[in-house]
Amino acid sequence: MTEYPKDIEFKYSWRKYQQRVLDDLKEHLTDGHLHIIAPPGSGKTVLGLEVALRLNSPTLILAPTIAIRNQWIQRFCELFLQSNLTPDWISRDIRNPKFMTVVTYQGLHAACNNWRVDEEEIDEEEDFPKGQAENGIKKSTNPNLDSIVSGLKSQQIKTIVVDEAHHLKNEWWQTLTKVKEKLDPVIVGLTATPPYDVSATEWQRYVALNGPVDTEISVPELVVEGDLCPHQDYVYFSLPTTKENQSILDFRNNIEKLFGEIKTDETILEAIQQHPIWQEPSKQLDWIYNNLSSYSACLIFLHDNKIEIPATHLEVIGDKNFQIPKLDFEWIEILLDFYLYKEKEYFKAFEPHQKTLEKRLRRYGAIERRQINFLHNRRITGFLTSSISKLNGIKEIVDFEYGNLGKDLRLVILSDFIRKEFFINAPENNLELNKIGVIPIFEKLRRENRANKKIAVLTGSMIIIPLTAYAAFEAKAAKYGITQINSSPVPFDSSYILINQTAQLKHDIVHIVTQVFQAGEIEVLIGTKSLLGEGWDAPAINALILASFVGSFVLSNQMRGRAIRTQNGNGDKTGNIWHLVCLDPTSMTGGDDFELLKRRFRSFLGVSFRDEPAIENGIGRLDLPENIHHREEAEKKNTEMFGHAGDRESLKLRWKEALATGVNLVEEIKIPFPEEREYKAVKSMYLYKTIRNLLGALGSGLLGYGLESLEILGRASKNIKTAKDLYVYLAVIGTIGMVIFGRQTFLTLRLYFKYRDISKDLQQIGDALLNALIKAGSIHTEHSNLKVETSVDKWGAVFCHLEGGTTFEKSTFILALQEVIAPIDNPRYVIIRKNRFMLLTKQKDYHSVPEILGRNKHLATYFKGQWEKLVGSCELVFTRTIEGRKLLLKSRVKSLAAQFEDKVEHINKWK
Repeated sequence: MTEYPKDIEFKYSWRKYQQRVLDDLKEHLTDGHLHIIAPPGSGKTVLGLEVALRLNSPTLILAPTIAIRNQWIQRFCELFLQSNLTPDWISRDIRNPKFMTVVTYQGLHAACNNWRVDEEEIDEEEDFPKGQAENGIKKSTNPNLDSIVSGLKSQQIKTIVVDEAHHLKNEWWQTLTKVKEKLDPVIVGLTATPPYDVSATEWQRYVALNGPVDTEISVPELVVEGDLCPHQDYVYFSLPTTKENQSILDFRNNIEKLFGEIKTDETILEAIQQHPIWQEPSKQLDWIYNNLSSYSACLIFLHDNKIEIPATHLEVIGDKNFQIPKLDFEWIEILLDFYLYKEKEYFKAFEPHQKTLEKRLRRYGAIERRQINFLHNRRITGFLTSSISKLNGIKEIVDFEYGNLGKDLRLVILSDFIRKEFFINAPENNLELNKIGVIPIFEKLRRENRANKKIAVLTGSMIIIPLTAYAAFEAKAAKYGITQINSSPVPFDSSYILINQTAQLKHDIVHIVTQVFQAGEIEVLIGTKSLLGEGWDAPAINALILASFVGSFVLSNQMRGRAIRTQNGNGDKTGNIWHLVCLDPTSMTGGDDFELLKRRFRSFLGVSFRDEPAIENGIGRLDLPENIHHREEAEKKNTEMFGHAGDRESLKLRWKEALATGVNLVEEIKIPFPEEREYKAVKSMYLYKTIRNLLGALGSGLLGYGLESLEILGRASKNIKTAKDLYVYLAVIGTIGMVIFGRQTFLTLRLYFKYRDISKDLQQIGDALLNALIKAGSIHTEHSNLKVETSVDKWGAVFCHLEGGTTFEKSTFILALQEVIAPIDNPRYVIIRKNRFMLLTKQKDYHSVPEILGRNKHLATYFKGQWEKLVGSCELVFTRTIEGRKLLLKSRVKSLAAQFEDKVEHINKWK
């Protein structure tokens, strides 16, 4: 068999964006790659299958999980072959390839290394199979690679489809890259969430496999086209249980006690005062400027212990008036890292003390894997992320959604672990539910199921369905030729059936249970994120609870994607996505679980809760109060969330209004206005003061100083012989008047200019950066098709983005711009920006040259030239010299950008 059977055809019509890709397929494939980015629910799988059909050669399809691998085969059979039976020319075994071979990346990697990994027995609670290193993947040499490639060559494999290839661990990348090199196939790359948040090296590796991005479609575009439904993210806030809270308080108290002891530790004081950086700083400049944070921590520690810092150290810093900061947790962490780990040579005499101190830190939970942390602790994070308080939250959400939708509810709950130990073989199950997982969630809902909701469990190793759904399950299984089902009642509740997997069932079980769920025989389905979180398709879902701790950019977006697909025949569908957060009442920021949610929301696009609906990413769109960690605020917000979630008609309307405000998704930088007061009010205040002082000066000059001036002129008239003499006298009088009366005018005018339309500065910096990136070859689009756009909103926040170019070029520009305007870290080159205010006041600011330009002196110099041409006078300094390091330290202290701290945001917005 060398080509697909002639009669294979997709049984539905193509969506607009799919048809567009297929129409341009020949052009996209000129480089041997097709790379498509589109969100969950956009039909990437069927598009990948159609492309493989059109290429019409033996095909290898690689998927990230077993569930997705099976889904590729199911979709192909159902939508193209229009059959439930898998033909014998499709293989799931990479060691025995056929015309179409569908396997996991893990399976390919294991086969190339002669590892015996039975994919079907991989426990979904594990991230890696037995035999592989716990901290990732054990080193591979691919001894069986040639044998695997030989098998693929014998089948004449010429097309490789890579699904969600960003998942791959380093070793898997290497294996796949070698296979690609030996086969030289056409690569079809499909992803919902490109890894834009990775390093430049990782991105290059990703593009080397998939090719440049050919087309990308955004969530709002798909909502416009009716391929995704209106949806919203909601958060249910809980607080730790009494026991969990006590553990958190104990940790905090112990840390405070430990901090109090260490901050006055005589041995550390002695060790630092004997170190050459303290004794002779001028002879240690090279070390100091390469270890700025350690040096600063030492000075801060000594200063906190009332030891005077000599002027020689302030000269090293480059600022004699430098205010030494207060010793806090962050600085003590840096100091201890230096004392315990970084400095080996000079602290040898203190080894016994170091070992004792390290044991103390470990005992108090302030050190993990040689990482010192006084604010965050893995156990505390664990208390929050897996807090039992979330079980009550899940119960409340399920009851609320069922109360609104009744029998129309199709709710899915995704968790990280199964927790089989909570499923017991006994007539009653009264185990205390003290862990979060699939079975504890099932038990919580089962025990308190007053409304008789139809609840089921679906994991790779455990399936439970309501007794009322068993007949539907049998009927669906029969369509797949499965007549023998091994099942038994749940020991502690005969109204539920435990389905035991058989060799016959294992490939189709997910598909069968999904169809039963779609039909409404199951209303609440609880499963693991690894089985149902990605690739799984059940368009009927109208509510989703993410009871998962995963915060990755990619997987969290995949899980959320389950609930946002449209459903044929249900044009009114909306999706409610619920996130669970346990707040830390001892943390002003809300704690680690809340921080995890914030990270998740960077990759979530949705409608804001603000008065004027907008489509954007980030936690800001939920309009959460800053003191959310207070119980009353959290409860108030939960009530508000339920209010929004119950009004699905309003959700549809908000999407409609928000979509009307834009035409495409823009990736941009946002710099918030640094004052608490409203931007326009501040700007108007300074303008008003400027005009008032100017008028005051003029009025005073005319009334008071003007009369005196006339007297002086009268007395001096005998000396005025010519018009030139008159001009000299007037100039002198005018100058004196300006000095006396113009000072306030000058000061307020300067303040007004400080708050002028600051987007103009960013515009010029953006233009200079764009030119340099084009010169560097990082942006290939024709310059005439590119434009840097900046704007200021009514709150004074400045926005900047690149108009035109590819998705990756826009991302490259934004990331580079963020480096330029963010506080100085440790760049190779710094630009010192020099300004003069009205030719009198010198101003300096310090900006990093982005890494993409700073790695090459020629490019850094070109950027400097563009800066001088478009922004203004500047100086380029190489920081890898003693003088450069000194300037780097000074620039960190002085940089005006530091006022923004970490407030510069990288956002996506529909506009």
